[in-house]
Amino acid sequence: MQRTIFNTPVVRHFLRYLSLFFLKLLGWKTSGQLPDAPKYVIIVAPHTSNWDLFYGAIIALSLKLDARFMAKHQLFRKPFGPLMKWLGGVPIDRSSPHHTVDQVIRKFNENETFALAIAPEGTRRKVNYWKSGFYHIAEGARVPILLGFIDYAAKTGGAGPLIMPSGDMDHDMGIIRSFYQSVTGKHDDKTGPLAILHKT
Repeated sequence: MQRTIFNTPVVRHFLRYLSLFFLKLLGWKTSGQLPDAPKYVIIVAPHTSNWDLFYGAIIALSLKLDARFMAKHQLFRKPFGPLMKWLGGVPIDRSSPHHTVDQVIRKFNENETFALAIAPEGTRRKVNYWKSGFYHIAEGARVPILLGFIDYAAKTGGAGPLIMPSGDMDHDMGIIRSFYQSVTGKHDDKTGPLAILHKT
């Protein structure tokens, strides 16, 4: 098992208590529980602010989530490679003939436990569509999708429903859309339509 900030002994306990302290200090709380599943894709929405990273991190640590995230492979060169991996980074070579989705599916297949966090909007700016990569990864790896959220209006973040891709993207997006319609981002005016772009 790869050591990360989320599973390193002592460090993870210290950071969890620190995260719980910050949540209480800021008046935030967590909601939901992590699924009893060894592998899943976590989508986190809406993504409208740099603050999402801060709250996402302390919420993840509070829930004892051992999550990974994708980053371009150049960031993993020395001397920063070990640090990026310890933070949970997964190197992705976008110039590779192997599609990004295929690279990530391979990571799922190579690990007995693996949770990958993705912001489907791809940017904190307002977008017209979500990227569909998260869905194709989950479908190809045959893993469920966990609906993670950061609700600034309710000062609550955590884990929502777990959805297994049915193969009918429009149907599944209807379920996902229904869940996120009640979630408020930090900058609500930057929240785009909960629609998916049918390409990766």
